[in-house]
Amino acid sequence: MSIKGHAKEAAGFIKEEANEHGKTPESQRKAAEGRELRNEGRVEDGKAPKTTKPGTGH
Repeated sequence: MSIKGHAKEAAGFIKEEANEHGKTPESQRKAAEGRELRNEGRVEDGKAPKTTKPGTGH
């Protein structure tokens, strides 16, 4: 597990969780950006990316 990948996954998780329940398009965009950052970190660490929609709890 790389430090860089782990940091990206953690930062993406926080950004996704902070914005996933917002109803505005900006909140949904930020949640999607967080998911992309999280997935980038997961791929760097050899994990499968999250494929569900942000905010579904899976």
